[in-house]
Amino acid sequence: MSKFQNIFKPGAKYKPFFLSILIFGIGCGLYKGILDNYLAEIVSMSAFDKGVSEFFRELPGLAFIFILAALYMFSAEKIYKIGSLIMMIGMCMHAVVPAVRVYAILAMFVFSLGEHMQVGMRSTLSLEYAKKDHGGEALGLQTAMYQIGNLAGFAVVIVVFSFFASTGELFTSVFWGTAAVMLLGLFSSLQMTGNSATDKTKRRFYFRKKYNKYYILEVFYGARKQIFLTFGPYVLVLFYGANAMIISTLFAVSSICCFFASPIVGKIIDRIGYKTVMIADTLILVIVCFFYGFAHHIFPMYIAFIICCINYILDSVISLASMASNVYVQDLSETTDEVRATISTGLSVNHLISVLIALCGGWIWKVLGIETLFVLSALLGLCNSAYAATIKVKK
Repeated sequence: MSKFQNIFKPGAKYKPFFLSILIFGIGCGLYKGILDNYLAEIVSMSAFDKGVSEFFRELPGLAFIFILAALYMFSAEKIYKIGSLIMMIGMCMHAVVPAVRVYAILAMFVFSLGEHMQVGMRSTLSLEYAKKDHGGEALGLQTAMYQIGNLAGFAVVIVVFSFFASTGELFTSVFWGTAAVMLLGLFSSLQMTGNSATDKTKRRFYFRKKYNKYYILEVFYGARKQIFLTFGPYVLVLFYGANAMIISTLFAVSSICCFFASPIVGKIIDRIGYKTVMIADTLILVIVCFFYGFAHHIFPMYIAFIICCINYILDSVISLASMASNVYVQDLSETTDEVRATISTGLSVNHLISVLIALCGGWIWKVLGIETLFVLSALLGLCNSAYAATIKVKK
């Protein structure tokens, strides 16, 4: 607790804030751990349906900048609380609506709307509550707290689905349990007081010519990221028959690897430069995509499945190299506000391509197969590297 006192301002309501982050992390771990299996096994969503669902799930991220503009009179704490309430409503919808595609997608959309509102305020509140020159530590603690919650949620799913058969009733029970966790998180967030201003740099698009390459790099990265985010786990569920216990174990291992790899990747970026990292990570990505799309043609199915699991974790780790683009923005910018505004706009560009690639990806899988889908991901990565090679680094 003394560490928290050294980082945060006296009187700041950081305790209920961080407790809510931990609780929502548990809830999101539970939700993420079962969602793909629920959609495949209970709702009977095809690969194309999954792409459609991701289109709607990513829409709140694209619209977030407009949501903030509409709520300009609200404090960051109030927006965080509203987001918490909407997340809980979305989870209750999952528990009560019939296992029909339209209703499942609607529940996903509502939950995602609340999640994007809440996530959008986390960094703002962490920085607001932190003492001067301790903002980085506050953000690091926030991320660590959420990851710990995620791991706890994954662990619960692993235990539950190792003892009980995967049925519609079990998924409904987990949704209700997750809704109860979200309610606890909401109660914790209601203890937050204060009137912190929202980050004005996130309320508008910020385009400047010198950042054109950054925006285009975000397009390539958003497209290739969405393919793995949407279809990576779904390949394991739909094509290889992985159950919720296996998927949650995979997510847990991936989170642990990323937790330890993140500072290492950061040091590598500082040591060899962001441009080199942007180019090099794609060489690994091509290998990952090849085995993800073609392993079942080369190896027996059970070995191909293990290879795909390893490659999913590897993709999660190399995705950390996206930090290099933020360092690139910092290198170009003149002020901290300019950095934040540019990165916020980059995230909006990222979400724009994400919603489009989700639809296209589902169609490609349905018509041309998973091989073509992951060949496309590799090509997008190569385009990202080729374009990154044109960056002129300051001497």
